[in-house]
Amino acid sequence: MNLPTDGRRVLVSGASRGLGRAVARAFAAGDDRVAVHYGSREEEARATLASLDGTGHVLVSGDLADPAAAARVADEAAEALGGVDVLVNNAAVNLAHPPATTPYEEWVELWQRHVSVNLLGTAYLSHLVARRMIEAGTGGRIVNIGSRGAFKGEPDHPAYGATKAAVHALGQSLAVALAPHGIGVASVAPGFFATERVAPRLAGPEGEAILAQSPFGRVGTAEEIAAAVRWLASPEAQWASGTVLDLNGASYLRT
Repeated sequence: MNLPTDGRRVLVSGASRGLGRAVARAFAAGDDRVAVHYGSREEEARATLASLDGTGHVLVSGDLADPAAAARVADEAAEALGGVDVLVNNAAVNLAHPPATTPYEEWVELWQRHVSVNLLGTAYLSHLVARRMIEAGTGGRIVNIGSRGAFKGEPDHPAYGATKAAVHALGQSLAVALAPHGIGVASVAPGFFATERVAPRLAGPEGEAILAQSPFGRVGTAEEIAAAVRWLASPEAQWASGTVLDLNGASYLRT
């Protein structure tokens, strides 16, 4: 079960922009072939695809909250790439719902959406890809994108924090279950990092406070997170299976 250092077949969920795009680029720059998954942002996903180094990359689409659609995504990625060696579970929703001001009906709807995408979508895709890795007998890697908010708390986004904590726990369970098959599973827990989605917050009134969260006086970059993801997917990182790697610039420390 020798995982190669390059030329791997990589499925990145939620890769139309932001961190997913940075992760796809990091793997492509290392001579891996990437299946760029998107849910609804086709134009942005095509921009991601066009930005990748190398050849042999593909687009796959589907709502991962739907078990049948998740199965199609896994099937299409494996068929186009000839298999999957690495899965990066990045697709997620993060919609505000502060408990003191969110109406109950909206609260219920948003909790269901967060659980369906962030947790169940990750569980579906992990199972589908892991079974293919087991059948191929080649081992592999699964890297989950978690969050600092799973530990620090998310007062305005509690379902996001809770589902990311569940993703961390899921990854550790899978790490134990899949190790006999040569499959390493790890998670990263990023703090605040810059993407086009959060640019208005950084430029707005709360920007200074966000920068001050880290003693480095800045936020992270998507490229820094992507570099860690790529290392966790490498052959050298098998012994890191089960890890939840903090990537927050010392903005939140836990023991």
